Amino acid sequence: MRRFNQRLAWILALGLLVFALCEIWGMNTSSLTPYLAAGEWDTYTLARWTSLAGTLIWAGLYLAFHSYGVAYLFARITKMPWRSALVMQTYVLALLIIEKAITFVIFAVVGYTLPVSILSFGPMAASFLDVPFLTFFFNQLTLFTALIVAVQYRYVRSFTEYSPKKVLFALILIHVVVALTVASFSLIPLDEIIADFTRGGASVE
Repeated sequence: MRRFNQRLAWILALGLLVFALCEIWGMNTSSLTPYLAAGEWDTYTLARWTSLAGTLIWAGLYLAFHSYGVAYLFARITKMPWRSALVMQTYVLALLIIEKAITFVIFAVVGYTLPVSILSFGPMAASFLDVPFLTFFFNQLTLFTALIVAVQYRYVRSFTEYSPKKVLFALILIHVVVALTVASFSLIPLDEIIADFTRGGASVE
C-alpha cells in the first residue's frame, strides 16, 4: 500500500471526526438533558464540553486498539509480519468507521437514536427474545462483522500453516467471544455505580 502512513493518519482523523459529530449531535448525552431543562446553562455547557473531551479520549483509545493493538496481537499469534497485520487492521478500522458513520447518518435523519444498531441482529433479537444479554450479544454481530472476518481471513491465511477452514473458524470464534464479552460489560450498571460513587463519603452537617 503506497503512502500507508498518510492513509492511516487520514483514517484515524476521520474516525475522530465521526465520534465527535456523534457527540456534538447528542448521541449518548441524554443524561445531560436535565441540566438543560432546569435552565442551568453554564453547567450544561461545561458538561457537554467535558463529555466531548471524554468521547475524543475514548475514540483515540478505540482507534489505536483496533489498529495498532489488534495488529500486534495478530502479529504475535499468527506470526504475520507486523506491517501486513497493520495494513489488515487499517482496512478493518475503515470498515468500523464506515459502519459508525452510516449509523450516525440514519439516526440524524430520523431524529432519534436506538440502544441497538440497525445494521446488526440486535433489533431482530429484541423483537423475538426478551433477554437483554442476547440482545446486546447479537447487537455486536453486524453486517460489517462479516466483512471484517473476510478481510482478516484473506490476510491471515496467507501467513499461517493452518488450513483455511481452521483459520475461518478461529476468526469467527474470536468475534463471537468478543461479542459475548462486550455484551457482558453492557449489563453492568456503570451509570448507577458512578452515581453512587460520587455520592459516597461521609455527610457533612
